[in-house]
Amino acid sequence: MTTAAHTSTPAIAEAPAFGSFRGTLTSALITPSMFGVAARGFETCALLVLGTLIAQAYVPAAALVGGTNYILAPIVTVLIATSIFQAFGLYAPAMLRSPLRVLGHLCLGWTVAVAALLASLFFLKIAPDFSRVWLATWYGTGLVCLTLGRVALMVITRAASRAGHLTRSAIIYGSGGSSEALIAQLQSDPNSDVRICGVFDDRSEDRSITSIGNIPCLGNIDALKAFSRSEHVDMLIMALPLAAETRVTMLMQRVTELPIDIRLAATASTLRFHKSAYSYIGSVPVIDLCERPISGWDACAKWLFDKTIAMLAIVLLAPLMAIVAAAVKIESKGPAIFRQKRYGFNNELIEVYKFRSMYTDRADATATKLVTKNDPRVTRVGRLIRKSSLDELPQLFNVLCGTLSLVGPRPHAMQAKAADRLYPDVVDGYFARHKVKPGITGWAQINGWRGETDTHEKIQKRVAFDLDYIENWSVWFDLYILAKTPVSLMSTDNAY
Repeated sequence: MTTAAHTSTPAIAEAPAFGSFRGTLTSALITPSMFGVAARGFETCALLVLGTLIAQAYVPAAALVGGTNYILAPIVTVLIATSIFQAFGLYAPAMLRSPLRVLGHLCLGWTVAVAALLASLFFLKIAPDFSRVWLATWYGTGLVCLTLGRVALMVITRAASRAGHLTRSAIIYGSGGSSEALIAQLQSDPNSDVRICGVFDDRSEDRSITSIGNIPCLGNIDALKAFSRSEHVDMLIMALPLAAETRVTMLMQRVTELPIDIRLAATASTLRFHKSAYSYIGSVPVIDLCERPISGWDACAKWLFDKTIAMLAIVLLAPLMAIVAAAVKIESKGPAIFRQKRYGFNNELIEVYKFRSMYTDRADATATKLVTKNDPRVTRVGRLIRKSSLDELPQLFNVLCGTLSLVGPRPHAMQAKAADRLYPDVVDGYFARHKVKPGITGWAQINGWRGETDTHEKIQKRVAFDLDYIENWSVWFDLYILAKTPVSLMSTDNAY
Protein backbone atom coordinates (compact mmCIF):
# COMPACT_ATOMS: atom_id res chain seq x y z
CA MET A 1 0.00 0.00 0.00
CA THR A 2 1.29 3.40 -0.94
CA THR A 3 1.56 6.32 1.43
CA ALA A 4 2.48 9.90 1.03
CA ALA A 5 4.13 12.46 3.20
CA HIS A 6 2.50 14.03 6.19
CA THR A 7 1.03 17.48 5.89
CA SER A 8 -1.17 19.16 8.40
CA THR A 9 -2.60 22.06 6.48
CA PRO A 10 -5.24 21.33 3.86
CA ALA A 11 -4.17 22.56 0.44
CA ILE A 12 -7.42 23.85 -1.03
CA ALA A 13 -7.37 24.08 -4.79
CA GLU A 14 -8.94 27.49 -4.98
CA ALA A 15 -6.65 29.22 -2.53
CA PRO A 16 -3.46 29.98 -4.50
CA ALA A 17 -3.52 32.52 -7.28
CA PHE A 18 -1.37 32.07 -10.36
CA GLY A 19 -3.16 34.69 -12.40
CA SER A 20 -1.51 34.18 -15.77
CA PHE A 21 -2.38 30.49 -15.72
CA ARG A 22 -5.92 30.64 -14.38
CA GLY A 23 -8.24 28.89 -16.81
CA THR A 24 -5.51 28.09 -19.33
CA LEU A 25 -4.68 24.58 -18.24
CA THR A 26 -7.59 22.57 -19.58
CA SER A 27 -8.26 19.09 -18.33
CA ALA A 28 -7.20 16.44 -20.81
CA LEU A 29 -10.63 14.84 -21.08
CA ILE A 30 -9.50 12.97 -24.17
CA THR A 31 -6.00 11.52 -24.08
CA PRO A 32 -3.96 11.27 -27.30
CA SER A 33 -4.25 7.48 -27.30
CA MET A 34 -8.03 7.66 -26.88
CA PHE A 35 -8.27 10.19 -29.70
CA GLY A 36 -6.18 7.91 -31.92
CA VAL A 37 -8.56 5.01 -31.26
CA ALA A 38 -11.52 7.27 -32.14
CA ALA A 39 -9.81 8.34 -35.38
CA ARG A 40 -9.17 4.72 -36.30
CA GLY A 41 -12.81 3.88 -35.61
CA PHE A 42 -13.90 6.80 -37.78
CA GLU A 43 -11.85 5.61 -40.76
CA THR A 44 -12.94 2.00 -40.26
CA CYS A 45 -16.63 2.92 -40.28
CA ALA A 46 -16.23 5.31 -43.22
CA LEU A 47 -14.56 2.68 -45.42
CA LEU A 48 -17.05 -0.03 -44.45
CA VAL A 49 -20.06 2.20 -45.11
CA LEU A 50 -18.55 3.25 -48.45
CA GLY A 51 -18.01 -0.37 -49.50
CA THR A 52 -21.57 -1.28 -48.50
CA LEU A 53 -23.14 1.62 -50.40
CA ILE A 54 -21.17 0.82 -53.57
CA ALA A 55 -22.19 -2.84 -53.32
CA GLN A 56 -25.82 -1.81 -53.00
CA ALA A 57 -25.48 0.32 -56.16
CA TYR A 58 -23.48 -2.01 -58.43
CA VAL A 59 -23.92 -5.59 -57.25
CA PRO A 60 -27.04 -7.50 -58.34
CA ALA A 61 -29.46 -8.14 -55.53
CA ALA A 62 -29.22 -11.89 -56.03
CA ALA A 63 -25.52 -11.78 -55.19
CA LEU A 64 -26.15 -9.81 -51.98
CA VAL A 65 -29.13 -11.66 -50.55
CA GLY A 66 -28.17 -14.65 -48.44
CA GLY A 67 -24.42 -14.28 -48.97
CA THR A 68 -21.61 -13.16 -46.69
CA ASN A 69 -18.97 -12.36 -49.32
CA TYR A 70 -19.73 -8.65 -49.37
CA ILE A 71 -19.74 -8.55 -45.58
CA LEU A 72 -16.60 -10.47 -44.65
CA ALA A 73 -14.36 -9.22 -47.47
CA PRO A 74 -14.80 -5.49 -46.66
CA ILE A 75 -14.39 -6.08 -42.91
CA VAL A 76 -11.13 -8.01 -43.32
CA THR A 77 -9.79 -5.54 -45.89
CA VAL A 78 -10.53 -2.48 -43.75
CA LEU A 79 -9.01 -4.09 -40.63
CA ILE A 80 -5.83 -4.82 -42.59
CA ALA A 81 -5.72 -1.23 -43.88
CA THR A 82 -6.20 0.40 -40.48
CA SER A 83 -3.68 -1.97 -38.91
CA ILE A 84 -1.14 -0.81 -41.49
CA PHE A 85 -2.04 2.82 -40.72
CA GLN A 86 -1.51 2.08 -37.02
CA ALA A 87 1.87 0.48 -37.74
CA PHE A 88 2.88 3.61 -39.68
CA GLY A 89 1.92 5.75 -36.65
CA LEU A 90 -0.77 7.60 -38.61
CA TYR A 91 -3.08 7.95 -35.61
CA ALA A 92 -0.67 10.01 -33.51
CA PRO A 93 -1.94 13.59 -32.93
CA ALA A 94 1.01 15.05 -34.86
CA MET A 95 0.04 12.97 -37.91
CA LEU A 96 -3.64 13.79 -37.58
CA ARG A 97 -2.82 17.52 -37.56
CA SER A 98 -0.95 17.34 -40.91
CA PRO A 99 -2.78 15.28 -43.55
CA LEU A 100 -0.31 16.14 -46.33
CA ARG A 101 2.46 14.37 -44.38
CA VAL A 102 0.58 11.07 -44.35
CA LEU A 103 -1.16 10.88 -47.74
CA GLY A 104 1.59 8.70 -49.19
CA HIS A 105 1.38 6.23 -46.31
CA LEU A 106 -2.43 6.25 -46.48
CA CYS A 107 -2.39 5.42 -50.17
CA LEU A 108 0.22 2.73 -49.64
CA GLY A 109 -1.66 1.12 -46.76
CA TRP A 110 -5.00 1.12 -48.59
CA THR A 111 -3.38 -0.25 -51.76
CA VAL A 112 -1.67 -3.08 -49.85
CA ALA A 113 -4.96 -3.99 -48.12
CA VAL A 114 -6.91 -4.13 -51.39
CA ALA A 115 -4.07 -6.04 -53.05
CA ALA A 116 -4.23 -8.55 -50.19
CA LEU A 117 -7.96 -8.92 -50.85
CA LEU A 118 -7.33 -9.56 -54.57
CA ALA A 119 -4.64 -12.14 -53.80
CA SER A 120 -6.94 -13.91 -51.34
CA LEU A 121 -9.78 -14.05 -53.87
CA PHE A 122 -7.42 -15.48 -56.49
CA PHE A 123 -5.89 -18.20 -54.31
CA LEU A 124 -9.27 -19.15 -52.81
CA LYS A 125 -10.71 -19.36 -56.35
CA ILE A 126 -13.69 -17.17 -55.51
CA ALA A 127 -12.81 -14.12 -57.60
CA PRO A 128 -15.78 -14.70 -59.98
CA ASP A 129 -18.13 -14.24 -57.03
CA PHE A 130 -17.11 -10.57 -56.68
CA SER A 131 -17.92 -7.60 -58.89
CA ARG A 132 -14.82 -6.05 -60.46
CA VAL A 133 -16.70 -2.75 -60.78
CA TRP A 134 -17.43 -2.83 -57.05
CA LEU A 135 -13.82 -3.55 -56.15
CA ALA A 136 -12.32 -0.92 -58.47
CA THR A 137 -14.86 1.72 -57.43
CA TRP A 138 -14.37 0.98 -53.74
CA TYR A 139 -10.60 1.25 -54.12
CA GLY A 140 -10.74 4.60 -55.93
CA THR A 141 -13.41 6.21 -53.78
CA GLY A 142 -11.65 4.80 -50.71
CA LEU A 143 -8.59 6.90 -51.52
CA VAL A 144 -10.80 9.98 -51.86
CA CYS A 145 -12.66 9.11 -48.64
CA LEU A 146 -9.40 8.71 -46.69
CA THR A 147 -8.08 12.04 -48.00
CA LEU A 148 -11.25 13.98 -47.17
CA GLY A 149 -11.51 12.17 -43.84
CA ARG A 150 -7.99 13.24 -42.92
CA VAL A 151 -8.87 16.85 -43.70
CA ALA A 152 -11.86 16.58 -41.35
CA LEU A 153 -9.71 14.92 -38.68
CA MET A 154 -7.15 17.71 -39.08
CA VAL A 155 -9.79 20.33 -38.30
CA ILE A 156 -11.04 18.37 -35.29
CA THR A 157 -7.54 17.62 -34.01
CA ARG A 158 -6.36 21.19 -34.23
CA ALA A 159 -9.49 22.45 -32.49
CA ALA A 160 -9.08 19.85 -29.74
CA SER A 161 -5.41 20.77 -29.35
CA ARG A 162 -6.24 24.47 -29.00
CA ALA A 163 -8.77 23.56 -26.31
CA GLY A 164 -6.12 21.58 -24.44
CA HIS A 165 -7.75 18.17 -24.89
CA LEU A 166 -4.81 16.59 -26.73
CA THR A 167 -2.01 18.09 -24.70
CA ARG A 168 -0.79 17.26 -21.23
CA SER A 169 0.08 20.10 -18.91
CA ALA A 170 3.46 19.49 -17.29
CA ILE A 171 5.58 21.18 -14.66
CA ILE A 172 9.30 20.63 -14.15
CA TYR A 173 11.21 20.32 -10.89
CA GLY A 174 14.83 21.38 -11.09
CA SER A 175 16.28 24.60 -12.51
CA GLY A 176 19.80 23.56 -13.54
CA GLY A 177 21.30 22.89 -16.94
CA SER A 178 19.44 19.57 -17.17
CA SER A 179 16.16 21.42 -16.90
CA GLU A 180 17.10 23.86 -19.65
CA ALA A 181 18.11 21.03 -21.98
CA LEU A 182 14.93 19.11 -21.20
CA ILE A 183 12.70 22.12 -21.93
CA ALA A 184 14.48 22.77 -25.23
CA GLN A 185 14.13 19.12 -26.25
CA LEU A 186 10.42 18.93 -25.38
CA GLN A 187 9.57 22.20 -27.10
CA SER A 188 11.41 21.28 -30.29
CA ASP A 189 9.97 17.76 -30.50
CA PRO A 190 7.06 17.71 -33.02
CA ASN A 191 5.72 14.46 -31.52
CA SER A 192 5.54 15.74 -27.95
CA ASP A 193 2.04 16.29 -26.55
CA VAL A 194 3.32 18.07 -23.42
CA ARG A 195 2.92 21.76 -22.68
CA ILE A 196 5.31 23.03 -19.99
CA CYS A 197 3.67 25.48 -17.61
CA GLY A 198 6.33 26.22 -15.02
CA VAL A 199 9.60 25.29 -13.35
CA PHE A 200 9.99 24.74 -9.61
CA ASP A 201 13.00 24.22 -7.36
CA ASP A 202 13.72 24.18 -3.64
CA ARG A 203 16.94 26.14 -3.86
CA SER A 204 17.53 29.25 -1.77
CA GLU A 205 16.50 32.65 -3.06
CA ASP A 206 20.04 33.83 -3.79
CA ARG A 207 20.41 31.03 -6.33
CA SER A 208 16.95 31.38 -7.84
CA ILE A 209 16.25 32.52 -11.38
CA THR A 210 13.10 34.00 -12.88
CA SER A 211 12.80 31.84 -15.99
CA ILE A 212 14.39 29.11 -18.05
CA GLY A 213 13.97 29.81 -21.73
CA ASN A 214 10.43 31.12 -21.95
CA ILE A 215 9.18 29.07 -18.97
CA PRO A 216 8.74 30.95 -15.65
CA CYS A 217 10.27 29.69 -12.42
CA LEU A 218 7.40 29.71 -9.91
CA GLY A 219 8.89 28.73 -6.57
CA ASN A 220 9.71 25.81 -4.28
CA ILE A 221 7.97 22.52 -3.50
CA ASP A 222 5.19 24.21 -1.53
CA ALA A 223 4.50 26.47 -4.51
CA LEU A 224 4.57 23.39 -6.77
CA LYS A 225 1.87 21.71 -4.66
CA ALA A 226 -0.23 24.87 -4.55
CA PHE A 227 0.06 25.28 -8.31
CA SER A 228 -0.96 21.66 -8.89
CA ARG A 229 -3.99 22.19 -6.65
CA SER A 230 -5.10 25.47 -8.23
CA GLU A 231 -4.45 24.64 -11.88
CA HIS A 232 -4.91 21.48 -13.88
CA VAL A 233 -1.57 19.68 -14.08
CA ASP A 234 -1.18 16.25 -15.68
CA MET A 235 2.50 15.55 -15.12
CA LEU A 236 5.51 16.41 -13.01
CA ILE A 237 8.89 15.82 -14.66
CA MET A 238 11.96 15.78 -12.43
CA ALA A 239 14.99 17.18 -14.23
CA LEU A 240 17.35 15.62 -11.69
CA PRO A 241 20.14 13.09 -12.12
CA LEU A 242 19.70 9.66 -10.53
CA ALA A 243 22.67 10.50 -8.32
CA ALA A 244 20.55 13.14 -6.57
CA GLU A 245 18.85 10.39 -4.61
CA THR A 246 18.14 12.53 -1.56
CA ARG A 247 16.38 15.24 -3.55
CA VAL A 248 14.38 12.71 -5.57
CA THR A 249 13.28 10.85 -2.43
CA MET A 250 12.37 14.07 -0.62
CA LEU A 251 10.33 15.30 -3.55
CA MET A 252 8.49 11.99 -3.95
CA GLN A 253 7.53 12.06 -0.29
CA ARG A 254 6.02 15.50 -0.72
CA VAL A 255 4.18 15.11 -4.03
CA THR A 256 2.87 11.53 -4.27
CA GLU A 257 -0.41 12.75 -2.77
CA LEU A 258 -1.04 14.77 -5.94
CA PRO A 259 -3.20 13.19 -8.68
CA ILE A 260 -0.55 13.54 -11.38
CA ASP A 261 1.91 11.36 -13.29
CA ILE A 262 5.46 11.70 -11.98
CA ARG A 263 8.39 11.11 -14.31
CA LEU A 264 12.17 11.30 -13.95
CA ALA A 265 13.87 12.66 -17.06
CA ALA A 266 16.39 10.09 -18.29
CA THR A 267 18.24 12.85 -20.16
CA ALA A 268 19.38 14.29 -16.82
CA SER A 269 21.57 11.27 -16.08
CA THR A 270 24.50 9.65 -17.87
CA LEU A 271 23.39 6.23 -16.62
CA ARG A 272 21.51 4.33 -19.34
CA PHE A 273 19.12 1.40 -18.99
CA HIS A 274 17.63 -0.95 -21.55
CA LYS A 275 15.12 0.86 -23.75
CA SER A 276 12.26 -1.20 -22.29
CA ALA A 277 12.89 0.52 -18.94
CA TYR A 278 11.78 3.87 -20.36
CA SER A 279 8.53 5.40 -21.45
CA TYR A 280 8.57 8.35 -23.82
CA ILE A 281 7.18 11.86 -24.06
CA GLY A 282 7.41 12.24 -27.81
CA SER A 283 10.99 11.07 -28.32
CA VAL A 284 12.25 12.09 -24.86
CA PRO A 285 12.93 9.08 -22.59
CA VAL A 286 11.64 9.22 -19.02
CA ILE A 287 11.41 6.83 -16.06
CA ASP A 288 7.94 6.35 -14.60
CA LEU A 289 7.89 6.92 -10.83
CA CYS A 290 4.18 7.32 -10.12
CA GLU A 291 1.00 6.95 -12.18
CA ARG A 292 -2.16 8.97 -11.76
CA PRO A 293 -4.90 6.50 -10.74
CA ILE A 294 -8.04 5.88 -12.80
CA SER A 295 -7.12 7.76 -15.96
CA GLY A 296 -7.64 7.29 -19.71
CA TRP A 297 -10.03 4.48 -20.62
CA ASP A 298 -10.41 3.55 -16.94
CA ALA A 299 -11.76 7.04 -16.24
CA CYS A 300 -14.22 6.69 -19.14
CA ALA A 301 -15.41 3.33 -17.81
CA LYS A 302 -15.90 4.70 -14.30
CA TRP A 303 -17.70 7.80 -15.65
CA LEU A 304 -20.13 5.66 -17.66
CA PHE A 305 -20.61 3.30 -14.72
CA ASP A 306 -21.38 6.18 -12.35
CA LYS A 307 -23.83 8.00 -14.64
CA THR A 308 -25.72 4.87 -15.65
CA ILE A 309 -26.16 3.43 -12.15
CA ALA A 310 -26.92 6.85 -10.61
CA MET A 311 -29.71 7.60 -13.12
CA LEU A 312 -31.27 4.18 -12.61
CA ALA A 313 -31.03 4.53 -8.83
CA ILE A 314 -32.65 7.97 -8.87
CA VAL A 315 -35.59 6.65 -10.91
CA LEU A 316 -36.06 3.57 -8.72
CA LEU A 317 -35.56 5.37 -5.39
CA ALA A 318 -37.53 8.54 -6.23
CA PRO A 319 -40.62 7.45 -4.18
CA LEU A 320 -38.44 6.62 -1.16
CA MET A 321 -36.59 9.95 -1.41
CA ALA A 322 -39.92 11.79 -1.60
CA ILE A 323 -41.10 10.05 1.59
CA VAL A 324 -37.86 10.87 3.44
CA ALA A 325 -37.99 14.51 2.33
CA ALA A 326 -41.59 14.82 3.50
CA ALA A 327 -40.76 13.25 6.90
CA VAL A 328 -37.85 15.66 7.40
CA LYS A 329 -40.05 18.68 6.58
CA ILE A 330 -42.94 17.53 8.75
CA GLU A 331 -40.88 16.92 11.88
CA SER A 332 -38.92 20.18 12.01
CA LYS A 333 -38.71 23.53 10.27
CA GLY A 334 -36.16 24.12 7.55
CA PRO A 335 -35.18 22.74 4.17
CA ALA A 336 -35.25 18.99 3.53
CA ILE A 337 -31.82 19.13 1.88
CA PHE A 338 -28.67 20.02 3.82
CA ARG A 339 -25.66 21.28 1.85
CA GLN A 340 -22.20 20.87 3.27
CA LYS A 341 -18.74 21.83 2.00
CA ARG A 342 -16.36 18.90 1.87
CA TYR A 343 -13.01 18.01 0.35
CA GLY A 344 -13.27 16.40 -3.09
CA PHE A 345 -10.88 15.37 -5.84
CA ASN A 346 -7.48 17.08 -5.56
CA ASN A 347 -8.59 18.84 -2.35
CA GLU A 348 -11.18 20.92 -4.21
CA LEU A 349 -14.07 22.12 -2.09
CA ILE A 350 -17.34 20.59 -3.25
CA GLU A 351 -20.90 20.95 -2.01
CA VAL A 352 -22.39 17.63 -0.93
CA TYR A 353 -26.16 17.08 -0.62
CA LYS A 354 -27.81 15.20 2.23
CA PHE A 355 -31.25 14.96 3.75
CA ARG A 356 -31.19 17.22 6.80
CA SER A 357 -30.85 15.15 9.96
CA MET A 358 -30.37 17.96 12.52
CA TYR A 359 -32.49 20.82 13.73
CA THR A 360 -31.83 23.77 11.44
CA ASP A 361 -30.61 26.09 14.20
CA ARG A 362 -28.18 23.43 15.49
CA ALA A 363 -26.70 22.29 12.18
CA ASP A 364 -22.92 22.15 12.01
CA ALA A 365 -21.94 22.88 8.40
CA THR A 366 -18.19 22.41 8.99
CA ALA A 367 -18.54 19.34 11.26
CA THR A 368 -16.54 21.01 14.01
CA LYS A 369 -18.22 18.69 16.51
CA LEU A 370 -18.74 15.02 15.67
CA VAL A 371 -22.23 13.56 15.98
CA THR A 372 -22.35 11.26 18.98
CA LYS A 373 -24.83 8.73 20.32
CA ASN A 374 -28.10 10.37 21.41
CA ASP A 375 -26.84 13.72 20.12
CA PRO A 376 -29.53 16.31 20.97
CA ARG A 377 -28.88 18.13 17.68
CA VAL A 378 -30.23 15.18 15.68
CA THR A 379 -33.98 14.91 15.09
CA ARG A 380 -35.93 11.67 15.52
CA VAL A 381 -36.26 11.27 11.75
CA GLY A 382 -32.62 12.28 11.42
CA ARG A 383 -31.54 9.53 13.80
CA LEU A 384 -33.36 6.95 11.69
CA ILE A 385 -32.06 8.10 8.32
CA ARG A 386 -28.49 8.46 9.63
CA LYS A 387 -28.47 4.88 10.96
CA SER A 388 -29.82 3.53 7.67
CA SER A 389 -27.73 5.99 5.55
CA LEU A 390 -30.92 7.17 3.82
CA ASP A 391 -29.65 10.70 4.44
CA GLU A 392 -27.00 10.04 1.78
CA LEU A 393 -29.47 9.38 -1.07
CA PRO A 394 -29.41 12.97 -2.46
CA GLN A 395 -25.73 12.41 -3.22
CA LEU A 396 -26.87 10.49 -6.29
CA PHE A 397 -27.42 13.94 -7.76
CA ASN A 398 -23.82 14.80 -6.85
CA VAL A 399 -22.79 11.82 -8.97
CA LEU A 400 -24.80 13.14 -11.93
CA CYS A 401 -23.22 16.59 -11.45
CA GLY A 402 -19.75 15.02 -11.43
CA THR A 403 -18.59 16.04 -7.95
CA LEU A 404 -18.92 12.54 -6.50
CA SER A 405 -18.53 8.99 -7.73
CA LEU A 406 -20.69 6.08 -6.65
CA VAL A 407 -17.67 4.38 -5.08
CA GLY A 408 -14.58 6.04 -3.66
CA PRO A 409 -13.13 7.47 -0.45
CA ARG A 410 -15.90 9.20 1.49
CA PRO A 411 -15.63 13.02 1.34
CA HIS A 412 -14.83 14.51 4.71
CA ALA A 413 -16.05 17.81 6.12
CA MET A 414 -13.63 20.72 6.44
CA GLN A 415 -13.16 20.52 10.20
CA ALA A 416 -13.70 16.79 10.71
CA LYS A 417 -11.68 15.45 13.64
CA ALA A 418 -10.57 12.16 15.11
CA ALA A 419 -10.90 12.68 18.84
CA ASP A 420 -9.58 16.25 19.16
CA ARG A 421 -7.29 16.45 16.10
CA LEU A 422 -7.99 17.21 12.45
CA TYR A 423 -7.73 14.20 10.17
CA PRO A 424 -4.59 15.42 8.31
CA ASP A 425 -2.82 15.84 11.66
CA VAL A 426 -3.55 12.22 12.58
CA VAL A 427 -2.73 10.37 9.34
CA ASP A 428 0.48 10.60 7.36
CA GLY A 429 -0.40 10.86 3.68
CA TYR A 430 -4.01 11.71 4.42
CA PHE A 431 -4.45 13.81 1.26
CA ALA A 432 -3.41 10.90 -0.98
CA ARG A 433 -7.01 9.71 -0.63
CA HIS A 434 -8.00 12.75 -2.71
CA LYS A 435 -6.17 11.46 -5.79
CA VAL A 436 -9.52 10.12 -7.01
CA LYS A 437 -13.05 11.46 -6.88
CA PRO A 438 -14.79 10.75 -3.53
CA GLY A 439 -17.73 8.37 -3.42
CA ILE A 440 -21.10 7.76 -1.78
CA THR A 441 -19.84 4.43 -0.48
CA GLY A 442 -16.37 2.94 -0.29
CA TRP A 443 -14.04 0.10 0.58
CA ALA A 444 -13.59 1.43 4.13
CA GLN A 445 -17.34 1.66 4.71
CA ILE A 446 -18.15 -1.93 3.77
CA ASN A 447 -15.29 -3.10 6.01
CA GLY A 448 -16.90 -1.52 9.07
CA TRP A 449 -15.09 1.83 9.17
CA ARG A 450 -18.09 4.14 8.90
CA GLY A 451 -19.69 6.50 11.34
CA GLU A 452 -18.09 8.26 14.29
CA THR A 453 -14.31 8.71 14.36
CA ASP A 454 -13.79 9.17 18.08
CA THR A 455 -10.32 7.59 18.07
CA HIS A 456 -7.23 8.08 15.93
CA GLU A 457 -7.24 4.41 14.95
CA LYS A 458 -10.62 4.73 13.23
CA ILE A 459 -9.54 7.42 10.79
CA GLN A 460 -6.19 5.68 10.25
CA LYS A 461 -7.97 2.46 9.32
CA ARG A 462 -10.40 4.33 7.08
CA VAL A 463 -7.59 6.05 5.17
CA ALA A 464 -5.67 2.76 4.87
CA PHE A 465 -8.68 1.16 3.17
CA ASP A 466 -9.14 4.24 0.96
CA LEU A 467 -5.56 4.02 -0.29
CA ASP A 468 -5.93 0.29 -0.86
CA TYR A 469 -9.02 0.98 -2.99
CA ILE A 470 -7.18 3.58 -5.08
CA GLU A 471 -4.27 1.22 -5.69
CA ASN A 472 -6.47 -1.74 -6.70
CA TRP A 473 -9.39 -0.05 -8.45
CA SER A 474 -11.37 -1.79 -11.18
CA VAL A 475 -14.97 -1.67 -12.37
CA TRP A 476 -15.47 -5.11 -10.85
CA PHE A 477 -14.15 -3.82 -7.53
CA ASP A 478 -16.73 -1.01 -7.68
CA LEU A 479 -19.50 -3.53 -8.42
CA TYR A 480 -18.40 -5.67 -5.48
CA ILE A 481 -18.43 -2.68 -3.11
CA LEU A 482 -21.87 -1.58 -4.32
CA ALA A 483 -23.23 -5.11 -3.86
CA LYS A 484 -21.80 -5.31 -0.32
CA THR A 485 -23.00 -1.86 0.74
CA PRO A 486 -26.61 -2.87 1.67
CA VAL A 487 -25.22 -5.68 3.83
CA SER A 488 -22.76 -3.37 5.57
CA LEU A 489 -25.56 -0.90 6.36
CA MET A 490 -27.16 -3.51 8.60
CA SER A 491 -24.38 -2.86 11.09
CA THR A 492 -25.31 0.45 12.75
CA ASP A 493 -23.09 0.34 15.85
CA ASN A 494 -21.06 3.39 14.81
CA ALA A 495 -23.80 5.29 12.93
CA TYR A 496 -25.55 7.91 15.02
